[in-house]
Amino acid sequence: KDLMADLKENLSHHFKEVMVGLMYPPASYDAHELWHALKGVDTEENCLIDILASRSNMEIFQMKEAYLMQYNNDLQQDIDSETSGHFRDTLMNLAQGTRMEGYADPSTAAQDAMILWEACQQKTGEHKNMLQMILCNRSYQQLWMVFQEFQNIAGQDIIDAINECYDGYFQELLVAIVLCVRDKPSYFAYRLHNAIHDLGFHNKTVIRILIARSEIDLMNIRQRYKERYGKSLFHDIKHFASGHYESALLAICAGDAEDY
Repeated sequence: KDLMADLKENLSHHFKEVMVGLMYPPASYDAHELWHALKGVDTEENCLIDILASRSNMEIFQMKEAYLMQYNNDLQQDIDSETSGHFRDTLMNLAQGTRMEGYADPSTAAQDAMILWEACQQKTGEHKNMLQMILCNRSYQQLWMVFQEFQNIAGQDIIDAINECYDGYFQELLVAIVLCVRDKPSYFAYRLHNAIHDLGFHNKTVIRILIARSEIDLMNIRQRYKERYGKSLFHDIKHFASGHYESALLAICAGDAEDY
């Protein structure tokens, strides 16, 4: 018998989503989530942002392979057909998985920062392209220096500048990239808190992040969550979820003694 088929047949609602989700290897789970985000009734832009802004080159390569195997579709072609504008261009760039790794050049950081600053001032199509090219292709180490130089040039944080100059999903994606460069666990702590408190417990987001990060950095995410918001993730899930669904989420989340 096929265990996943039995789980789908015998379970229901959000509890089923959690149990079935846990059956996928990480790359296959990302592919599964991206497929539903792109091919569902409405495009789920925030799912695309969460996954593509945060994954490494290797994770993106494995995810694209899984996507092709599971759905016989090319991920980049689907992104191209289901999204639009500079949001699409940035997603397409991220989906190439060509970010430089472990390389930093202090001599070009100020130059990159000036390009970002000009992109926030002038906002032409060309400037938007340069902005997303830098954020999608420079190494995390390089971007750390670029953001510091940006602060020196502009007198404000890069995120504040992006929020002032751009809007919509393009702006959300750019901010997500910056937050992931700075501290990925903090980004996911923020996304979980937003899903739980601002969106009235957005189940899909909570489930996706807990499953996708469960074997990567969920312990760090829990730590950032408690530091930033005062209450533990365990506490907030317990407060908003119930039944077997609650038990499943709490089991993934685990918890320290003081979280109970």
